[in-house]
Amino acid sequence: MRIRLPEVDIPEGRVVELPGRGSTYVTDTAGPTPDAPPIVLLHALTTTGLLTWFPSIPELSKKFRVITLDLRWHGRGIKSDEFSLRDCADDAVALLDVLGIEKAMFAGFSMGSLIAQRVWRQHPERVGGLVLCASTDVFQRTATERAFHNGMSSIAARVPGYGSPRRAGRVQSAQVDPAVDINRWALNEFRSTSPIAVGKAVGAIGKHHTRPWINQIDVPTAVVVPLRDKAIPPARQIAMAQRIPGATMHEVDAGHSCCVMDADKFVPVFSHACNVVLARWRERTVPN
Repeated sequence: MRIRLPEVDIPEGRVVELPGRGSTYVTDTAGPTPDAPPIVLLHALTTTGLLTWFPSIPELSKKFRVITLDLRWHGRGIKSDEFSLRDCADDAVALLDVLGIEKAMFAGFSMGSLIAQRVWRQHPERVGGLVLCASTDVFQRTATERAFHNGMSSIAARVPGYGSPRRAGRVQSAQVDPAVDINRWALNEFRSTSPIAVGKAVGAIGKHHTRPWINQIDVPTAVVVPLRDKAIPPARQIAMAQRIPGATMHEVDAGHSCCVMDADKFVPVFSHACNVVLARWRERTVPN
């Protein structure tokens, strides 16, 4: 059965050098005004910045300057000796430096939401607000989770590196215009990340544990919960939201891949969550 993806305008991007770190693929979509608030979108495991967020960008750009990047080892992201969520968080802030942005909102889906948490932890002065989608503050709570994360990490560790460095280039050279065939475009985006890189990233994600400090988050935060999520139990997502002071919660009646596969349900809820965080951020910055 052929999956029907949302047909929207997909922004063109460019390769950006992050000094001392490497290069990555970035899109930077202007908002309605030159001073539109910036939001950095952090993507999910196995995908790319555009593949996770292309359905959301048109709606968000009505109010925000919308920025995506390919995270380490994904798509055309930085190729490094190791993968860590900490490095990914530092990369996102390094991109702010290159773009001349002092402070931004950060929104992440699944793996991207874990990185967004770390952005606040490592660079709190650069974060105006957070939107955490399909998120959690801890993994490996069950025997099944421990077996999955540790098993993937063990298997991937036997293979050096992150896969062929030419893989993303080959895939991108065969790229098709999404306006002509969005399904083939999406498949190429998905294939641009090596299975070896995914396996090793799963091991790093399994070590995610922010519960000891997540209750210290002091910026406006929204948590978007897919109620049919099979990857991260909704109850765990809700419990995390309740640990973040003042966090608002926004429910989507869909599963873990809803950012693309149920975009008609996800995008309105996600956009509303971003607007709520923006309003609270602005309240804090208005002079008394």
